[in-house]
Amino acid sequence: MSVLLKTENPASCVNNRQGSEPNAMMRISSVSARLLCNRRVRKTRCIMDNREQKGLQIAATKKLTRRGNKWFVPSESSPRAESYTVKPDPRNPQCNCPDHEFRQSKCKHIFAVEFTIKREQTNDGATIETRTLKVTRKTYPQNWPAYNAAQVTEKADFQSLLYELCRAVTEPEQQRGGPRLSLADIIFSSTFKIYSTVSGRRFSTDLSEAHAKGYLTRLPHYNSVFRYLEADALTPYLYELITHSSLPLKAIESDFAVDSSGFSTGQFMRWLDVKYGKQEDRRMWLKVHLMCGVKTNIVTSVEISDGYANDYHFYKGLVNRTSESGFKLKEVSADKAYLGGENLLVTLRHGAIPYIPFKSNSQIQTNYGPKSQLWTRMLHFYNFHREEFLTHYHKRSNVETTFSMIKAKFGQRLRSKSLTAQINEALCKVLCHDICVVIQSMHEFGIEPTFLEQAA
Repeated sequence: MSVLLKTENPASCVNNRQGSEPNAMMRISSVSARLLCNRRVRKTRCIMDNREQKGLQIAATKKLTRRGNKWFVPSESSPRAESYTVKPDPRNPQCNCPDHEFRQSKCKHIFAVEFTIKREQTNDGATIETRTLKVTRKTYPQNWPAYNAAQVTEKADFQSLLYELCRAVTEPEQQRGGPRLSLADIIFSSTFKIYSTVSGRRFSTDLSEAHAKGYLTRLPHYNSVFRYLEADALTPYLYELITHSSLPLKAIESDFAVDSSGFSTGQFMRWLDVKYGKQEDRRMWLKVHLMCGVKTNIVTSVEISDGYANDYHFYKGLVNRTSESGFKLKEVSADKAYLGGENLLVTLRHGAIPYIPFKSNSQIQTNYGPKSQLWTRMLHFYNFHREEFLTHYHKRSNVETTFSMIKAKFGQRLRSKSLTAQINEALCKVLCHDICVVIQSMHEFGIEPTFLEQAA
């Protein structure tokens, strides 16, 4: 326990090499030092929460089986006849469901067993219980006037902001060949095509209107738009524009979340099932790794990989690029797939606290020696202050909302055929999402984006 009282500068610790961010380390030290404080006895709540209410429902509708000191509670979510094992110890009840293992507090299965035991211990055999239930659900209000105003003018504002964003692109020098379309027109046409979500031929009308408004210097053919997406040279510019599109929200976002999600393609691959000795066709897909702000869902950095890439190795690059673009990081939330000493250290070096949940087998001591001081303190914080940790970790759900916004508005399937075109199409979807978020923030927060000044 004496290790928890150390609050020296992390730069003086040789074991963890935690950089030069004393403020973030002192915040972690102050949290872990609470372990030595006496815990206050909380007042009994008269409001039944959701898990207790579901436990009461399970006890009334499901058949619970008892074998010795163990109870077997049927699973509600599993399609198969699975059950969870509950040990109703009054001091330390245990259940092998994921919810109890993650939160280390009573789950709905433990509550169901407790309600069942109460009924079985009644002398006259009565099963009637009278209790006042009051379930409160946390809601997030929507600014409907700002939302309606943004949606009404979104298409016009999208073209205006995209045009200004493309003007910041440096035009490469043409070495040979005839006159070609400018790079700004190529990016504008390709991104606007993805925003429209229609076929290239039907998109020709929108393209003609954009040309009439002065957003294009030349009107490209719809087949040319498809060829632009297949250009390898377009990919780095799309990465750069995604970063520039997020800069107007630097003053608003300080807490971020990291996650990945798959986008399906129209291609299939031959898959050999070794277990059953048969072949089958499976759809190929790409994985989009991104980091977004939890307040506006703006994407600050993104990476594209194949569908089976490990998420862990993309965390460092996403955090570094977000910090280098000018965002001040305070919190970064991610799931267990990103848990590792290197990712924790990278987050701390940028002045932020990593809220990444630990696995059930995480230890402070391994066969190769003790873990770093940062790992130890965050593990103690996670184990002994679980509710406070989950309060911050709950912000990670916003990255799921971000993916839902992208897929619902621009589609979860990539229509392009070649790999390069699929990568560019996925990046265009993210760029379209960022511009739409900026438009919403213009009406909600009153920001005035100036991409040319911020890019300079």
